[in-house]
Amino acid sequence: MFDVERDRLREESGIEIIREVVRHPGGAGALPLFDDGRVALVKQYRHPARRELLEIPAGRIEDGETPEMCAARETEQEIGFRAGRIEKLAEFYSTPGFCEEKLHVYLATALTPSSQSLDHDELIEVIYLPFTEAVKMAECGEIEDSKTIIALLITEKFKSLAGVK
Repeated sequence: MFDVERDRLREESGIEIIREVVRHPGGAGALPLFDDGRVALVKQYRHPARRELLEIPAGRIEDGETPEMCAARETEQEIGFRAGRIEKLAEFYSTPGFCEEKLHVYLATALTPSSQSLDHDELIEVIYLPFTEAVKMAECGEIEDSKTIIALLITEKFKSLAGVK
């Protein structure tokens, strides 16, 4: 999934600094927003957090794949809906203090039923919530995943552009 490398840097003063860096190809995800104002999030156990988290469908960008393609693929695989429209919301470094991973977040709309196709180790539950309820959950700390919070709050800010009721 990723590599860890040790980089040697030299400050302007001549002091050598060693930094360990997680090398990661990046990830992408999308906030699936249905015409009726509901969103679909996935609930899955995240071992580092030691609990289940609510997240937008997302995953690692594969070789030869654009972030947009990854977000669309993950949306279909994880929730079983194909996005007719994908709009970029943001891109950001997840944890730039030690990791080069850049996340790309999209809004997925014009959703049509498809089929869920989970990886063998993905144990997820799809949760449907009214968009406004999901935003409140992000604002009060019930949703703790950064990419999901960013997707919800940016969509809330620009909801008139996104057509959200």
